[in-house]
Amino acid sequence: MALTLMKGSEAIAEAAIRAGARYFFGYPITPQTEIPEYMSARMPEVDGCFLQAESEVAAINMVYGAAGTGARVITSSSSPGVSLKQEGISYCAGAMVPAVIINVMRGGPGLGNIQASQGDYFQGVKGGGNGDYHLLTFAPASVQEAIDLMMIAYDKAEKYRIPVLFLADGIIAQMMDYKVDPEKKPWACTGWKPGDDPAKRGIINSIYIDTESLAVHNDELQAMYKEVVENEQQWEEFNCENADYIITAFGTVARIAKSAITELKAQGINVGLLRPITVWPFPYDAVSKVVNQPSVKAVLDVELNEGQMLEDVK
Repeated sequence: MALTLMKGSEAIAEAAIRAGARYFFGYPITPQTEIPEYMSARMPEVDGCFLQAESEVAAINMVYGAAGTGARVITSSSSPGVSLKQEGISYCAGAMVPAVIINVMRGGPGLGNIQASQGDYFQGVKGGGNGDYHLLTFAPASVQEAIDLMMIAYDKAEKYRIPVLFLADGIIAQMMDYKVDPEKKPWACTGWKPGDDPAKRGIINSIYIDTESLAVHNDELQAMYKEVVENEQQWEEFNCENADYIITAFGTVARIAKSAITELKAQGINVGLLRPITVWPFPYDAVSKVVNQPSVKAVLDVELNEGQMLEDVK
């Protein structure tokens, strides 16, 4: 069996291409610049489009336009760049266009540094832009899991017509690991000519001037979010049954926690791990079931930030 050694950024980019992504719009920023670098070489090979936009703002609006045609589109950035994209992300959510957004988180606030971080949890799961919206948000803990989740990301995005966000970090992006064009969509803008049925004309829109129309649209969004919450929660339980202590963590921090749990077990200390894979929708019931076992004496929430997920864990 042939094995290919790839950096995390490159593997995530290749996974997106194999999942059908044919349009990449982005702007370089560490520690994820290898994603657009890889896309610039690979997209032409698969008859795709790579375009380095003049800014992050331009990139996300290119995503909005291309995704509105039904194409599988991807963009990537890191924390300050994703902040710049927030208005466009809100438009994508409001217009219900499927797309994949990669955030390789770095230290902040502000420009911060290029070290790995999990500081964008609130931005990702509470909504970084304006309005009542959510993004289906994955928090992979390994390169392989990021690849596996990418294989379903576009299917979920198109099923619910919701943008999908990957909350990764510099560890996943920089570590080394082993390792079709979209079908016609009835909602997509694919061109219209005289003689076509006007009722079937695809319109992508997030502007509702009439108050009543906006209220109806927002009710439809909330109904869709409820369906996502009911069907798309993912989590991992590790050594949780009858544990004395439970660690909650997401992403690569959870991998480190597993090593600590193994060491603690050798010392006779029984510790389990509850790891959300989807941080939105957050698996509240699963966390509650595990941490409320009679054996559990305490819960330790471990994050590479100032404790943003702790709010959801509590």
